[in-house]
Amino acid sequence: MTIEVESQGGSHGLKSNCLSFGEVIAQSFAGIAPSTIPAAVLGSVFALAGKGSWLSFLLGLAGIVFITFSINQFASRSASSGSLYSYISSSLGSTAGVICGWSLIFAYLFNGMAFLCGITNFTTKFLNYLGLHSLGLDIFILAVGAGITWYFAYRDVQLSTMTMLWLEFTSIVLILILCGIIWHEKGFIFDLSQLSLKGVSAGNVASGLVLVIFGFTGFEGAASLGYEAINPLKNIPRALIWSNIVSGVFFIVTAYVVILGFEGTGADLGKSDSPLTFLADRSGLSILGNLVAVGALLSFFAGLVGTLNPVARIVFTMSRYGIFPAPLGSAHDTYKTPHHATTLSSIIIFLIPLSMTVHKINLFDSLSYLGSISSFGFLTVYILISLAAPVYLFKIKKLEAKHVIVSILGISTMLFPFLGSIGIKGSSWFPIPDYPHNIFPFIFLGYLIITTSCFVIQRIRSPGIAKRMQEHIEDAHIQFVSQEQIIVSSSQKTKK
Repeated sequence: MTIEVESQGGSHGLKSNCLSFGEVIAQSFAGIAPSTIPAAVLGSVFALAGKGSWLSFLLGLAGIVFITFSINQFASRSASSGSLYSYISSSLGSTAGVICGWSLIFAYLFNGMAFLCGITNFTTKFLNYLGLHSLGLDIFILAVGAGITWYFAYRDVQLSTMTMLWLEFTSIVLILILCGIIWHEKGFIFDLSQLSLKGVSAGNVASGLVLVIFGFTGFEGAASLGYEAINPLKNIPRALIWSNIVSGVFFIVTAYVVILGFEGTGADLGKSDSPLTFLADRSGLSILGNLVAVGALLSFFAGLVGTLNPVARIVFTMSRYGIFPAPLGSAHDTYKTPHHATTLSSIIIFLIPLSMTVHKINLFDSLSYLGSISSFGFLTVYILISLAAPVYLFKIKKLEAKHVIVSILGISTMLFPFLGSIGIKGSSWFPIPDYPHNIFPFIFLGYLIITTSCFVIQRIRSPGIAKRMQEHIEDAHIQFVSQEQIIVSSSQKTKK
């Protein structure tokens, strides 16, 4: 039998034991923001994977489930605000942990930028529909969107997670209703051209996987709520696995129905930034289409908040290890949130989409580009966690053959989109992607080389930094012990 042990004062000022299971799974759902995929991103996936889009989503779901099993080897035994960064550091060492931390920061920031572009795109189209046009409208909405999400994350994590839960649930229900109507109009037929993968290559499926991984990314954000969650070693693993399964099934079903719905319309799904609204209008359901658009807008908003929460907590944790300036590792006295880290992250998330807008890159393309780039950070972290899990289990003498198999399957699935995004010259199976998608892996690689080199230099100048990191990791975790070693948490003492 195991029980929870909370390190006294280990939360470093964050609000502890305040989030229920519903609020924890809301964090995962908000990070994924499932309704944004069929509402806005599916067109970009289709442009890469064609009628193999459903298979890209299926493979993505399988790979993410394998990754989740590896994450849950840690999440079911310990918890902290450092999320996967703390897990990998404790298993593979400080250098691997820093690579993970920098990759997560990169991934969450670009993920947030993509969500902010989605917010701005849908809001601008809605205002244009009402007759409002302005050259500076996009920039104004970018600023307002970034400011509102900053406020939610800055003030109180409990407020943001409950809001995200209801926003996402409403949006998903609206989309499923619309998809049911579209499929009914098609006679609930089975589209053999999709199921037989007509005109689809392995490279198409692999290229589509990059954006599919973007669709799932953010689910692991719940692992950063180790201090705030109630019963984290039970609720966090449950939230991680169920958010992925529900989202994955939703992606596969909606991708199949939307691709089927576009057949015979003469429109190009690969160039559509709001495919559900288009199909709703064709079916004479403009009101439902507008509701779906509003739902997607709210989902993008929830996704941005769901991204901002974990990236701020990772910066918060890394700052306490000495990687970033100390003020970023402080919590607000009243709101108990990592306020400095939240503010800095919000500014960065705003500035790059602003720059792209100023340089006349349209919001739909910006969303696709930023989402694709963010995926490489997540892919790197998922590979690292798959390597770390068996090492961790071996150290605690819990390693079994099934754990190694799951790890290998997870790594293999994550390497597939890397291959598809780079391509092989002259290969018909894995062609080199078109510009600018062909340079995205190298943007991330250059970032990783620079940040890792900075840490190596920092480690040479301050040899004790690795030791401090390990000490902080051990102090930060909420551990479980045997019944004979019961330690009553401070919250339990207060109740008594």
